Amino acid sequence: MIADRIKEITSTLPATVSLIAVSKTKPVRDLQEAYDSGQRAFGENKVQELVDKYEVLPKDIEWHLIGHLQTNKVKYIAPFVHLIHAVDSLKLLVEINKQAEKNERSIDVLLQFHIAQEETKFGLSLGEAQELIESEAFQSCQNIRVVGVMGMASFVEDEQQVRREFQALKSIFDELHESNFKDQSYFKEISMGMSGDCQIAMEEGSTMIRVGSSIFGGR
Repeated sequence: MIADRIKEITSTLPATVSLIAVSKTKPVRDLQEAYDSGQRAFGENKVQELVDKYEVLPKDIEWHLIGHLQTNKVKYIAPFVHLIHAVDSLKLLVEINKQAEKNERSIDVLLQFHIAQEETKFGLSLGEAQELIESEAFQSCQNIRVVGVMGMASFVEDEQQVRREFQALKSIFDELHESNFKDQSYFKEISMGMSGDCQIAMEEGSTMIRVGSSIFGGR
């Protein structure tokens, strides 16, 4: 039962960690079951699927876009998205700001960092992120808030490697907080950890875990 699995996971979570139920590819009835058990934050990685589910499910759901986002798709989620996890370029930030302004709202985002040793993962380096934050284009964005960081560890059996990668993201967060966001109380999220490695992620400072298969079962 989805409800039982959610209860089991949330009962072990520290107060500082929120659970994002990763519902990509799952049918609406599964999300409804999770919703009925009290889950309110859901993560999707495809814009069209996210929009379709938003239209039919309760409106107090917090929708998280956790996948790679193309600039031409921002407009579809800008009216309602709660948090965009994977922002990895200034171009994307500027577009999110533009669409947020059109919708007369502010959109929260996380900067995605490349912490894994795998080449395929998207993400910034610390230097690139600081350059982005200090750019005039970013400074003029009034309708977005960078509320934290996000990263994915390598998909490996080696727990020490995974731990080191999460530690790297935590130190990036600390560095950015110190150098750019010291006075911003909203800069507080570290989105790291999935079904297989969320325990390590929480031990290393995660505030947001993205869990799919442990809740909804495998694909």
